[in-house]
Amino acid sequence: MTNLQRLHAGRCSAPARLALAAGCALLGGCSVLQRGFLNAQGPVAADERHLFALVVAVMLFVIGPVLLLAPVFAWHYRLSNKHHAFRPSWNFSWPLEAFIWIPPTLIVVGLAFPLWRSARALDPYTPVHFGGSPLEVQAVAFDWKWLFIYPESGVAAVNELAIPIGRPVHVTLTSATVMQSLFIPQLAGQIYAMGGMATQLNLAADRTGVFVGENTQFNGQGFPFDEFPVAALSATDFERWVARLRASGTVLDGAGVARLEAKSVATKPVYFAATPPGLFQQILASVRADAAQDRSMR
Repeated sequence: MTNLQRLHAGRCSAPARLALAAGCALLGGCSVLQRGFLNAQGPVAADERHLFALVVAVMLFVIGPVLLLAPVFAWHYRLSNKHHAFRPSWNFSWPLEAFIWIPPTLIVVGLAFPLWRSARALDPYTPVHFGGSPLEVQAVAFDWKWLFIYPESGVAAVNELAIPIGRPVHVTLTSATVMQSLFIPQLAGQIYAMGGMATQLNLAADRTGVFVGENTQFNGQGFPFDEFPVAALSATDFERWVARLRASGTVLDGAGVARLEAKSVATKPVYFAATPPGLFQQILASVRADAAQDRSMR
C-alpha cells in the first residue's frame, strides 16, 4: 500500500497528520495573503497596506521588548537559581513610572496624527483622485448574489463587476433584502448595504487582473457562495465587455427583478443588455415602501 493509500485509509501516523494539517494551513494562508489588501491592486488598498505596516512597525516597539525580556526574566529568576532571588522593594520610583507611562503616551500621540489623516482619506465616501471622471456603478445586494448596474451604459450584470483601470469608480449601494457588506480587499475596504438606505464606496484599480469580491455579512444558507469576480480591464477591454453585455439581448424587466429577489445562488454571471431607467431608485423605493407597510401593520 502506498503512502497516499494509507492517508486515504486513515492509517497515517500522528506526525504525518500534523504535517499535512500544517501544510494545508500554510497553503491556505498564502491564498488569503494573495486575496487581501497586502497584495493591493489599487490606490485605496495600497494606502490601507501602508497604514497597516506603519501601525505594525510602531507596535513592535511595544511588544518587541516584552517578547525579548519575558523569557530572559523567566530564565534568570528560575527556581533553581538560588543566587538571584527576586526580593522587590515596594518603593515609588520615578524612573520606573516614566518608563511605564511615557513611551505608550508618545506612541498613542504619534499614531494619532497619521491615523486621523488616513481615517479621512480612506473614508468610503471620499472620492479617489485617480485619472478622469469616475465610473458610476449601482450595486444591489440580493440573496445570495449582487446586481451591478451601469447607468451610463444602460447595462447590468449579476455576480460580475468589471471596471476600467486608471479611472476612479463610484459605487452606490443598497440591499433589496437583509443587511450585507460589499468587500473587495485588493481594491478597497468593506462597506455595508442596508435595505431602504443608499451608501457609497469609492475605489480604483491601477493594474489589470481578476480579483475577489464578496459579501462578508452572514445572510443565510447561501452565504459561503456569495462572492463574485471583479475584473479590472483596460479601457478598450472594458468597452468590449460592455458591448458583450449589449449583445446578450436580455432585458432586465420587472419579472427579471422578481427572479433576482428569490433566494438562490448564481452559479455563473448573468448579463443584461438593458435596464429600466432609474431601476436602482425603484428598488430603493420599493424596499422603503415595504418597510413602511410592515411598520404600519404592527
